[in-house]
Amino acid sequence: MGKKMSAASHCNAFKGLYSTCLLIFSIVLVMGLIFTNQTGLSQDAHPAAAFIVLWVTLIWLSMVEGGQASLVGLHPVDKELYVDTHPLTYKNCSITNKGDNLDRYLMGRQFMVIFIVFCINYSGAPVPGAELWNLPTWVTTIFLNTGIAMILLTCMVGQLASQVNASHCMLDYINNYFALFTLYVAMAVEFTGVMHCSYLIAMIIGCLAGKPIESREPPKTGFWLAFFWLRVLWSIGVLGFALAVTLSALFQGKTTMWPGVPGGVAVVLFFVLMSVVGMLEGMQIAFFAVTKIKKEDRGDKKFAKMTCELLFKGKGRNLPGFMIGRQLSVVTCFFVIARVTTLSIAEGEGNLWGVPDALQNFFNTGFLGAIITTILGSITWQLVASAFPIAFLSNPITYIFLVICLAFEWTGICGGAWVLAWIMKKMIGFQRDEVYIGTAEEREAQGHKDDADDLQAGTGHMIKLPGFYEDAPDSLKELMTTDPDVAKWMSMQSSVTDSDAVVVEESDVEAQA
Repeated sequence: MGKKMSAASHCNAFKGLYSTCLLIFSIVLVMGLIFTNQTGLSQDAHPAAAFIVLWVTLIWLSMVEGGQASLVGLHPVDKELYVDTHPLTYKNCSITNKGDNLDRYLMGRQFMVIFIVFCINYSGAPVPGAELWNLPTWVTTIFLNTGIAMILLTCMVGQLASQVNASHCMLDYINNYFALFTLYVAMAVEFTGVMHCSYLIAMIIGCLAGKPIESREPPKTGFWLAFFWLRVLWSIGVLGFALAVTLSALFQGKTTMWPGVPGGVAVVLFFVLMSVVGMLEGMQIAFFAVTKIKKEDRGDKKFAKMTCELLFKGKGRNLPGFMIGRQLSVVTCFFVIARVTTLSIAEGEGNLWGVPDALQNFFNTGFLGAIITTILGSITWQLVASAFPIAFLSNPITYIFLVICLAFEWTGICGGAWVLAWIMKKMIGFQRDEVYIGTAEEREAQGHKDDADDLQAGTGHMIKLPGFYEDAPDSLKELMTTDPDVAKWMSMQSSVTDSDAVVVEESDVEAQA
């Protein structure tokens, strides 16, 4: 006989059901828009091209997201344990575990996420004035005009489902050439230097905070030092050019911004959205950092206290709730920013600055907007928050955003991701990492103790969410053993493979499915 479901389990099952129905409805709407030529790419090229690009980028996004969870989660684990069973996973981890390559990968990956979301928006988001199958106005407004259909599709299919599976099945998830190809692309993006001004920003923040930036590599000298600073200058130039193009297009009304919005208002909206994304990116850093700070050392600022009290209210339940709500909020902002910054020249109008058509078509890809968002709307804020977490908590806007993210999570609108993850796991045949390499305790007993200190964090380093479990409040660890939802989220974010600590009962997922 199966265990009797609690009221909370019934509620979770309902959320999973209605969220899955919303996801299916959203997919149908997006496909309808594509094949009626009501998305950007389907109009500019062909519906078949939009269909292929949409699903290719969604699948690639899932590998980018799941790959991060796997590569960061496996970083402390001895690679020799899986060299024979998972040779491609071994090759992936051999690359990222060398020197500062994990930071380089995360830098390139951050740009890839944003650029892929911009491509998804171009392929599947509705053009202004889109209508479908004589649907009621309220349905069109909610799902098409606000972009909810695309947001749900991207969050659940491209991000959350892959993170769920990759957190438990890290070895299986990246034991393929697709994962290796994705890793090489991320490293190549970082090598180009497009993001290198972020390193300069990290150095400045490190000086302001009085904290040196740690590295596993010797100081650069000679050619490599000159090459590094040349890429920093190149990155500053690219960022300046991207800002010039985007702001000029906004003032001239040559973007996919909603009709009727004045140029000045569009520019203000652009910077407001960038700040919102930055706050959400920085908040996760500050929240994780504050878990390592004693309560008496968190300061006496009013909003810092209010934020911490809400964050850890109910034995820490709101911390995982914030992360889920934050994911939905960030993707929403990415789609709006993509609409604001993607260039679009109306028929009969001249190109921006009179540039050739080939260059204008490059502007129209949204590549420049992705560069701006990655550097100014994501990486910079993460670096600031890593150096000054208490100052971030003392901001009243932080508290307001925390409440909004918790409200998003409470709706359960992304609950279908768990159902989708369960289906994917059964179809592909993923197995938990413990099947291959045992638990952390078993590995330690065999003389292969995990090296958790090998994962760099703090000032000057990109966020590495897996590994958070070890520094979580004791109350949150305790809550994991009694609340399946908390255990699911923590295991998705953590590299801990101890089945007693982070196990998620498959029966709970099957109950939702």
